[in-house]
Amino acid sequence: MDLTNNLRKQILSLNDTKHRRELNMFKAEGSKCVSDTIRHFGLRYLLATNKWIHENPEFAKVPELIPVTPKDMDRLSTMSTASQVIAVYDIPVREMNIWSLKDELILALDCVQDPGNLGTIIRTADWFGIRTILASNDTVDVYSPKVVQATMGAISRVAVHYCDLPSILESMNNHKIYGTFLDGENLYKADLSPTGVIIMGNEGRGISKQTAAKVNRRLLIPSYPPDSITSESLNVATAAAITVAEFRRQNGLINGN
Repeated sequence: MDLTNNLRKQILSLNDTKHRRELNMFKAEGSKCVSDTIRHFGLRYLLATNKWIHENPEFAKVPELIPVTPKDMDRLSTMSTASQVIAVYDIPVREMNIWSLKDELILALDCVQDPGNLGTIIRTADWFGIRTILASNDTVDVYSPKVVQATMGAISRVAVHYCDLPSILESMNNHKIYGTFLDGENLYKADLSPTGVIIMGNEGRGISKQTAAKVNRRLLIPSYPPDSITSESLNVATAAAITVAEFRRQNGLINGN
């Protein structure tokens, strides 16, 4: 298989959300990211330099392999320093059953816009055993190359479902639905359940009014020391990591319990 001009254009078009959806494909870049994802998604193409193929001989006979030059990789890569391998995958079909989530701790993202934040939140979810993320339809596309790269392979283990978030939360009103606010209960003093939904909001505006109306447990991540002058807010990915870690600590995951 060779890298034709049409194929080159197709792979470059995957940088755009519209074309990813039309072609039902996305790409992953970098040896670590590709090695962590290649067994979890349907592989369309595997583009790699001869150097990478030599260092990873187990992929040398993969039917989808396309050897490319470093110059080609420079043109195709979205990274500041071009990688030596790009995998192009089918976008998976992941069905969501709301009722099956009642025994899980899940994250919900309300208009998170930064690809790096989304990727980091997915890595955090993976680390703490969260396998489902609900995302509002205006949250950045999980299959954006920058998001995929930022997940460092966690995208293969965490399912992100896009939805009308307020409507989905309305149907889950018998769950404990948590959100972080400036007037909430101190996270470290609250009685946190092992299951439920944790909502994280937009980087600038926080949780929208429509989504906030579905919250039945308001939480606050306190600054330290109390009443001191601090930054206006935490980065959403940082706030997600702090919140999820405390949920898991209270319910016995951390400290070997």
